[in-house]
Amino acid sequence: MIDIHCHPLPETDDGAKSFEIAMAMCQMAAKDGTTHLVATPHCNYRYPFDAQANRVKLKELQAAVGDCPKLLLGCDFHLSYDNLRRLAGNGSDFSINNTQYLLVEFADHFIPEQMDNVFYEIEMAGLVPILTHPERNPVIQRKPELLYQWVLRGCLTQITAMSYVGGFGTKAQALSEQWLERNMVHFFASDGHDLTHRPPVLSSCYNKVVSARSKNVADLLFETNPSAVINGASLPAPPPPLGPKEAGRKKGWLSILRR
Repeated sequence: MIDIHCHPLPETDDGAKSFEIAMAMCQMAAKDGTTHLVATPHCNYRYPFDAQANRVKLKELQAAVGDCPKLLLGCDFHLSYDNLRRLAGNGSDFSINNTQYLLVEFADHFIPEQMDNVFYEIEMAGLVPILTHPERNPVIQRKPELLYQWVLRGCLTQITAMSYVGGFGTKAQALSEQWLERNMVHFFASDGHDLTHRPPVLSSCYNKVVSARSKNVADLLFETNPSAVINGASLPAPPPPLGPKEAGRKKGWLSILRR
C-alpha cells in the first residue's frame, strides 16, 4: 500500500512531536503494509512551510528508518489567498514528490462559493488538486453534493482511512461509504499524526474496501492510483461519479437483487 497523506516529520506541525515518534510512526506504517509514505506537513496560518528544511528532515528520517517505507515529500496545502499566490512561484515545492499532484485542504468553517475559480488557479499553476478528507469537513458534511460537482470537473478525492472504519464518527463514515459507492473516491490515506489516536495504518480500511467492493477496487485506491501520483503519471480512467438520482436508482436495483 502507498500512503499519500501523513505527518511523520518531527517537530514540524501537529504531527510527530519527536524524532523517536517519527521513527516509530514509519515503522508502524511499514509493519502494516505501507511501502511508500508521503510526508505532508501543513502549510497554513499556524504552521509555516519550509520546503528546504522539510527535505533535510525527510533525509534524516529515511536514514534512521532504513529502506522501508520509502519516504517522499508533499504538503497538506491549506486553501487560502496567500497560499494560492505562492503556487505561482514554485508549485512543485508543495506538490507530492515534485509531481503535478497537490493535496489541498479546505477551511473548516468557510468554503468560497466560486470554488471553480480557485481550482482554475491551481490548474493554471500546472497542478492537479487532490481534495483531502472532505468527509471530515463541517461545511461539506452539511452540503455533501458539493463534492459531486468538484469530482465532475476533474478534482480527485482522498478519504481518511479511519473515517471509513468509523474512527471519525458516524457522519464521516456514512459519507465515506456513500461516496465510495458513487465512484467519488480516488485514494484512501492515513493522515497519520501519532502512534495512538491517529496512527499511520491502512490495513483495516483496505480490508473493509475488499469486503464492500472488491480486491480490485481496494488495490486501485491503495496502490495503483497512489503509485501514479508519486510517479507523476496519469491515473487509470475512473468510472464516472454517480449523481444523487443515479445513486438512488442503483440503490433501488441493489435492494431488489438482494431480496
